[in-house]
Amino acid sequence: MKSKFAVSFVLLFALIFMWASLSSSVAARPTPWQPTDSISEDSVPLDSTANEAEKPAMPDTASMDSLQKAVWMHNKAIDDSIRADSINARRKGTIESPVEFTAADSLTYDATSGMAHLYGSANVKYQSMDLKSEKIYLNMDSSLVHATGAADSLGTLKGTPIFKWGNDTYENDTMAFNFKSKKGLINNVYTQQEDGYLTSELAKRNDQGDLFIQHGRYTTCDERHPDFYLALSRAKVRPGKDVVFGPAYLVVADVPLPLAIPYGFFPFSKSYSSGFIMPTYGDETSRGFYLRDGGYYFAISDKMDLKLLGEIYTKGSWGLSAASNYRKRYRYSGSFYGSYQNTVTGEKNLPDYSKQTSFKIQWSHRQDAKANPYSSLSASVNFATSSYERNNLTGMYNPSQLTQSTRTSSVSWSTTFSSIGLSLSTTMNLTQNMRDSSIALTLPDLNISISRFYPFKRKHAAGKERWYEKIAMSYTGHISNSISTTEDKLMHSNIIKDWKNGMQHSIPISASFTLFDYLNVTPSFNFTDRTYTNKIMRSWDTATQTEVADTVWGMQNVYNWNMAISMSTKLYGFYKPWRKWFGDKIDAIRHVFTPQISFTYAPDFSAERYGYWETYQKTDADGNVSLVTYSPFSSSLYGVPSAGKTGSISMDISNNVEMKIKSDKDSTGFKKISLIDELGASMSYNMAATTRPWSDLSTRLRLKITKSYTFNLNAVFASYGYEADSVGATPYLATDRTLWGQGKMGRFQGMSQNISYTLDPSKIKKLIAWLKGERPEKDDDKSKKDDDDDDDDIPDRETNEDPTMAKGRHGAEGQSSMADTDADGYMTFSMPWSISFGYGISMRENTGGTFNYSTKRYPYKFTQTLNLSGNIRLSQGWNISFSSGYDFDNKKISMTTASLSRDLHCFNMSCSVVLAPYTSYNFSFRCNAATLTDALKYDKRSSYSNSIQWY
Repeated sequence: MKSKFAVSFVLLFALIFMWASLSSSVAARPTPWQPTDSISEDSVPLDSTANEAEKPAMPDTASMDSLQKAVWMHNKAIDDSIRADSINARRKGTIESPVEFTAADSLTYDATSGMAHLYGSANVKYQSMDLKSEKIYLNMDSSLVHATGAADSLGTLKGTPIFKWGNDTYENDTMAFNFKSKKGLINNVYTQQEDGYLTSELAKRNDQGDLFIQHGRYTTCDERHPDFYLALSRAKVRPGKDVVFGPAYLVVADVPLPLAIPYGFFPFSKSYSSGFIMPTYGDETSRGFYLRDGGYYFAISDKMDLKLLGEIYTKGSWGLSAASNYRKRYRYSGSFYGSYQNTVTGEKNLPDYSKQTSFKIQWSHRQDAKANPYSSLSASVNFATSSYERNNLTGMYNPSQLTQSTRTSSVSWSTTFSSIGLSLSTTMNLTQNMRDSSIALTLPDLNISISRFYPFKRKHAAGKERWYEKIAMSYTGHISNSISTTEDKLMHSNIIKDWKNGMQHSIPISASFTLFDYLNVTPSFNFTDRTYTNKIMRSWDTATQTEVADTVWGMQNVYNWNMAISMSTKLYGFYKPWRKWFGDKIDAIRHVFTPQISFTYAPDFSAERYGYWETYQKTDADGNVSLVTYSPFSSSLYGVPSAGKTGSISMDISNNVEMKIKSDKDSTGFKKISLIDELGASMSYNMAATTRPWSDLSTRLRLKITKSYTFNLNAVFASYGYEADSVGATPYLATDRTLWGQGKMGRFQGMSQNISYTLDPSKIKKLIAWLKGERPEKDDDKSKKDDDDDDDDIPDRETNEDPTMAKGRHGAEGQSSMADTDADGYMTFSMPWSISFGYGISMRENTGGTFNYSTKRYPYKFTQTLNLSGNIRLSQGWNISFSSGYDFDNKKISMTTASLSRDLHCFNMSCSVVLAPYTSYNFSFRCNAATLTDALKYDKRSSYSNSIQWY
């Protein structure tokens, strides 16, 4: 053991000796590349072109062993780090780019102090900085610049500094700026950030461009002496981002108000961003105090956004809504809105307590035509429960929404296969009656059609076209599933028993020929086939004296066909007026007469072999027996072929009269004037009918009064008159004798006409000029430009502001400050206004009235409607609009609304009033700027349910 211990000790001692000798040899070797103090002696020579011989030679690392090379690499890494620190230390604090400075008056330089003095419109530029001032002092050694204005004879500073850095501009009295640190100190700074303006007595700028201000003001008023502002004790401004401030209070017209907040911030984001939406507060008698239209706006992406709003009332009512807009360029665009309301009125355990839920869904989608020329998807959904608008506080001041009785919705998709002429489309249609809560829903409604084609046309035609090549045919298929029910029963309906469904095919075949070069002959054949899933068989229950309906399920096929032929031509007549009477102004009058006659035939589909019509025997309580004819398919989706044979001859005439006059305004020297655009009449005779074969006479008249107005009049004259066996007997229509055969005019059944016109000062001016024989100037382009300017004045932002009021409020802005004067030098009077009139009248035979046995006529009933709307701009900023009407049946004024708005420069005041049939009002006072429109506002409104008489 001792010998082994001795050997181990000797080996350990030898190893330590060898390590010590190796370390001493490495330390003794000369190392000129060892690191030195880079602060006192930089390892990088100042002269980069120094003699290469003076540089220390690089050692030969190939002759080193592994331990020596490791020590050398470690020393080299330390040396390179110290060298880099030396370079950075030398560059830090230096000016990175040239400084450009100019002066219009003079420039002096003091060599002892290193100060340059610039006088008269001085300008200093450094990188993205641009400083302009009347006086600028520039220290060349310390890179400091000081700018200030020059006092005039009255002691007012002129040419004060304007400091620009990037997109930000700062106006101030005096400022100091350091080029190296990019820090500055500014007195009385004034800068604009988005919609707001910031001023402060003292501001400090750091190297990041942030401003730290003291005793500042924030306002959205663009005047240097603002109408209102938020007085900020201190604030931090990050240009283009936001401003965060400490204690602040509101000042209006230099009067501090007791409205203070401990802290707050305003965003300055140039792109739309997410954020909170301030709610509106108020009170309502039936639902209590409320907070509504408050929530959050989500800026999801550049293609989509989302707005969530809520409302809550102290008596238990609440509501939620979501609105989203989406758009993908060249692909599609649309919007979605959904709202749910839980309305609670009255107090619990009292008779007036009620709880009601309502909702509304709106969806609009449009596909861009460039997205897919062969397929498209569109949607227009407007669905709401019947109680929604009555419970919606906003809808009370929108007459079109509140009085809307019918809502329609549709979603459609279509695609085409152009190679074979096939079109496929499907639609969802919904019609909603708001008065009785009835709903008519069709889901789906599928259409398949093949465009017209010529089956007998030769692919490689040679010679004249043959008669059978003109035969054309097409195909239309229709599959539908629909239901008519009420809102509360829709979701509980049975898809088999309650819904109506069916399929229809239609194949029309036609051709067109020309006979004797003047007659156009068109024969046609139409075949229609229908398929239903059930039929309803009826019978009479003598015991209960009621009709019994029995539904028979199974596929049922119903078809019909008809054929027709029509002929038409055109006859022209020209008349040249007598020159002695009409002069040479009128060149000619042309009369175009277009007669048309057609014949239609269809067999009697009520024959027993078809099975489309059935009969049952009815025995009433007195024992009278009668035969009732009905169709098992009368209530089916596509109906049933009519009973009885059809052999009808239809006649139609049309007249057109035009006059050609000489005109210097037309390049051809002549101008055409339409005297009668169309005067026509149509009538038919059914040869297969045994009673009343003649149809009514339909007439039409169309006159082009002006370029923008066309007068249309339609009237119907019945061929058969009323007859009565005796005075007091029930009148009935004659079956065989026509009024025309008796030498009498047909029985006038009625007519309807609507007239609307908008009157404004420009039209009155044109009328006066026309009466004086003057030629009024065309101002269509000017009017169009004015309209475009008005549209541009409306801000494109999401607020609770009424766009109509915004357009009226800003419509007078942007005009020249120079007043227009007349020939005598007086200021021209201008008060823009417009009034729109709408009058409609209909005349119908009142079969519910008292029958006149002497004239054998019923009295006529007139239905009239009158609508009136207009607006007037009293001055720049004042705008009044109104709408009303008159109900002639009830002899009362219809819904009447009026609104008044006043532009108060920084604020907007508006008031909407509903005068009839109930009285209510809505008053709003809010800031115009988008940044503060939801924060600085006051809204007050009443409810029609309160019946407040406030005037």
